[in-house]
Amino acid sequence: MKQFIKIIFLLIVSTPLYALDIYEDIANSIKSGDAKHIATFFNSSVDLTIMDKENVYSKAQAELILKDFFSKNHPKSFNILHKGSSPEGTQYAIGNLITSNGKTFRISFYLKNNDGKFVLLELSIENK
Repeated sequence: MKQFIKIIFLLIVSTPLYALDIYEDIANSIKSGDAKHIATFFNSSVDLTIMDKENVYSKAQAELILKDFFSKNHPKSFNILHKGSSPEGTQYAIGNLITSNGKTFRISFYLKNNDGKFVLLELSIENK
């Protein structure tokens, strides 16, 4: 019985930790401008907003657009300012990206648990 309780406890505790690891993983990828690694979290289609251009793209298209953004705006630092979740289970984070050309962007992303794996549904990059 004690083993069963330990297993249940670990399952309950590990889910939020997994989400925190994803936040950190995505944040580190933004800091390094690694569009390819960020794309590994993309859902099959992604709602991508970069400044005034917003559209739903395939995973491959979104990766190319994000790669182009990072090539023009080399990341210097990225800090998550706020993170949380909705009652429906969507996880989100909002942070500031500072680039080597001195620009600051507000980045927000939304994740959802899809069959035990978090996928990135929406990514938004706006001028700050």
